[in-house]
Amino acid sequence: MPEILEVLMGSRSRARIMRFFVLNPGKEFLFAEIREKTQTSLGDARREIAAFEKIGLVSVGTRDRKKIYSINEGFVYFNELRNLYVKSNVYPQCTEVRNIKRIGSVKLVMISGVFMNYSRSEIDLLIVADDTSRTKIDSSIAAIEAELGKEVRYMLLRSEDFQYRLDMMDRFLIEFFSGPHDAIINKVPRLSRFISEMKR
Repeated sequence: MPEILEVLMGSRSRARIMRFFVLNPGKEFLFAEIREKTQTSLGDARREIAAFEKIGLVSVGTRDRKKIYSINEGFVYFNELRNLYVKSNVYPQCTEVRNIKRIGSVKLVMISGVFMNYSRSEIDLLIVADDTSRTKIDSSIAAIEAELGKEVRYMLLRSEDFQYRLDMMDRFLIEFFSGPHDAIINKVPRLSRFISEMKR
């Protein structure tokens, strides 16, 4: 779906910046924040934001003598755009989440929350991985957020810590497994059986 929207919107930058504004109503952003969150170039960001401002999709104000930008929720097609982007964020349409395996020795990647339109989940992404680094994690999460247009709440655990919490029937994990979720990667022995038995 993101690829389809990029074609419909004319470019990846336009689709990402529009998604970012539409899915973050009531918030104001500096130009630099928009570029960082959407991972778009200086020229593309300037061009697209100017176009959105011209048609009334984006409102512009000032804060500390700097321009701030926000979505105009009164825009005639705001609700339609929001519904379109919410639908497009549901996995498997979100492609960047598949690349999480690049962060290291990944044992488990499970999605919920924003990826499944399940607002009650406390996190969107559960990752169990070893031999990784903060730089790789931050880069991967930033890429996912740039595609989604929203902040991703995630939990990262080492294999040893995950197994300990599982053995202790950790409340947080039990609640996560009890709600809607999907496994993108699952190399944890007997986890699928554990979850099935837990739901009986």
